[in-house]
Amino acid sequence: MLAATAALLAGCGSSDDTSDNPLAEDKASGDTVVVGSNNFAESILLADIYGEALKAKGIKVSYKPNIGSRETTYGLLKNGTITVLPEYNGSLLAYLDPKAPQKSADAVNAAAKSKLDSKLTLLESSPAEDKDSVSINAETAKKYNLTSESTLADLKDIAPELVIGGSPEFQTRQQGLVGLKDVYGLEFKSFKALDAGGPLTTAALAKNTVQAADIFTTDPNITKEKFVVLKDPENLFGYANVTPLVYKSGLSKEGVDALNAVSAKLDTETLLELDSQVQLENKDPLDVAKAWLKSVGLS
Repeated sequence: MLAATAALLAGCGSSDDTSDNPLAEDKASGDTVVVGSNNFAESILLADIYGEALKAKGIKVSYKPNIGSRETTYGLLKNGTITVLPEYNGSLLAYLDPKAPQKSADAVNAAAKSKLDSKLTLLESSPAEDKDSVSINAETAKKYNLTSESTLADLKDIAPELVIGGSPEFQTRQQGLVGLKDVYGLEFKSFKALDAGGPLTTAALAKNTVQAADIFTTDPNITKEKFVVLKDPENLFGYANVTPLVYKSGLSKEGVDALNAVSAKLDTETLLELDSQVQLENKDPLDVAKAWLKSVGLS
């Protein structure tokens, strides 16, 4: 099932300039900018948005979609295989320094930049934010009298009865089971490895195969399936503003300006709408990206 889902996601991007093997460590030749994405639908969509904005400025672009998790893509950025990757500032910081405080978006960016490999930098963050969350299905919410006002702390006595699902990385990340135990004292009955907030995770939660799951906060399935997102008063999941991470020597000043112009236009409401078009209406993310860029005057 995981292989089938990966194949499905890989087919989501329809660019003609897409590598057959996203894990191949072949650096771009000449002035080509390689735009990569992680292995979930929103990352593929964001890569298309940023990549097509570069193309609109006459910059040659190729794509490496659906590569994998941050644990893989960060290394490909460091060695120049990828030039641009849509990232989430606080999630990246938690990867670079799991114990780093996250007091504000600006502080998060400054801290992340200080921890980055010297060949990399973060560009300007967008207002658009998409966090990890622990969400429960309607059946579980009803059984334990949990609502949208309930917090992660309310799961402390319940967690031993619940199976939680998410990407394999969620099991070992601070912004995952490690932090849920350290910060909230949550120890679940078991963990089910699924995908990164994708169709396997949402289907398992909807079918009650898992009772709780790592669901991204801009996932349109939250409303469709009546999932309940539990509040995070201790800010375990921090900030998660969409922010391009770039290999500095591979991107011109014109390219930097083009990506920053996209981030300035992208807010959370817009991102949720674009995600809905891709994930619920089954539109091609490249077509959605192009249409949105045209609508805001960036193509």
